[in-house]
Amino acid sequence: MLDLTYQWIIPNRHRSAPAGYCLTVLDFEKAMLKMIADLYLLPVSMYNQGSINGGCMEITWYGHSCFRITERNLASVVTDPYDHRAVGHDPLKLKADIVTVSHAAPGHNYLNGVKGEPFIISGPGEFEIGGVFITGVQTNGHTKKTTDEPRNTLYLIDYNGINVLHLGAINRVPTQTEVETLGPVHIVLVPVGGGSGLNAAKAAEIISLLEPNLVIPMHYATPQSTIKLEPLSKFLKEMGLTAVTTQPSLKVTSVNSLPEETQVIVLDPVGN
Repeated sequence: MLDLTYQWIIPNRHRSAPAGYCLTVLDFEKAMLKMIADLYLLPVSMYNQGSINGGCMEITWYGHSCFRITERNLASVVTDPYDHRAVGHDPLKLKADIVTVSHAAPGHNYLNGVKGEPFIISGPGEFEIGGVFITGVQTNGHTKKTTDEPRNTLYLIDYNGINVLHLGAINRVPTQTEVETLGPVHIVLVPVGGGSGLNAAKAAEIISLLEPNLVIPMHYATPQSTIKLEPLSKFLKEMGLTAVTTQPSLKVTSVNSLPEETQVIVLDPVGN
């Protein structure tokens, strides 16, 4: 079972430390690092770029806006679990340590689809659970002019330095300033089928602003979906693509393994 406690590590002993920090000293020869560790607590991202866990992050799509993100020795994340009676697709029977909810709708906040007692994140803020760093940013309904607009929270999920951005049901193109505050985005999970989220043209515009390495489209019409959404083909046309080969999941070992130019990855929605 994954240990969700927080520790900082010194050779031959473990001591408790404040949540959200982790420092690893590999051997006694690194005495200087040990001295620093006794004086400061440094963010995990400075030392934990995959070398400690040596794992492979995997992203699996279950349909609509629901993904499961996993990596060995880190907390697992499920995004926007849906009620299949509202949107179609197979009933969810997932397990996760963390669940993110972008907005209050049956297609995005069906917590009964996730077993156990996961940590629920349903709004803006900064979180660290089980070695995974998550930043929630509100995008809709956050200004005086948009108070009647349904709220949406996007989530930047950091797995050992690989930043995955789930846009939820964002319905507008963010400003350049808003994009810059997110920092580097390596993988973006973007709605492309309209409805409560972006249509194909706006999705392509956001991608040009974010400049991610990989794009995974979501929230579009599939044979399993029962709500009215645009087909994936419209988005592919906006991206200058005629067809792509689908795959069951995406596996990434490190930031260095990602392509330099933006690529679109289409995942098959899988059953449970």
